[in-house]
Amino acid sequence: MNEIQITATQLNYYLICKRKVWLFSHQINMEHTSEVVELGKVIHENSYAREKKEVSIGPIKIDFIGSDGVVREIKKSAKMEKAHIWQLKYYLYYLKKKGVENVTGELVYPKTRQKTKVELNDRDLSKIEQILKEIRDIIGQEAIPPVIDKPRCKSCSYYELCYI
Repeated sequence: MNEIQITATQLNYYLICKRKVWLFSHQINMEHTSEVVELGKVIHENSYAREKKEVSIGPIKIDFIGSDGVVREIKKSAKMEKAHIWQLKYYLYYLKKKGVENVTGELVYPKTRQKTKVELNDRDLSKIEQILKEIRDIIGQEAIPPVIDKPRCKSCSYYELCYI
């Protein structure tokens, strides 16, 4: 049996809401109904237009790799920065597993002109492996995880599915 490939989106969603990662992983997609997601796409498409965009390697899709070799991820705001950092660390982890060493990352928030440097250390490797195991466990559950009922839920593309 092949191991389930986990995307960086799934890892990001896992850190925000277990229910969201379950829904997304079961092909229940609500992003197409979200103005917040649409705004994020516009910011992504219009930022760093001269740089090469979206490098796909296996289950990951890197926004772009700069001419300096730094892996960059573009985000709308730093509101969910912890999840963004781990998503970028997952890119670095995946590249390391493919034999690419000493790569660093940078989160870019064009709207606020904020940048956050991201590196992968040895502790991160085991944490990512634990997160990937937990995501696979969630995906394998028959029952959907419960609603988390946090303030951030109001801006989630799955809000109506969870609360109405």
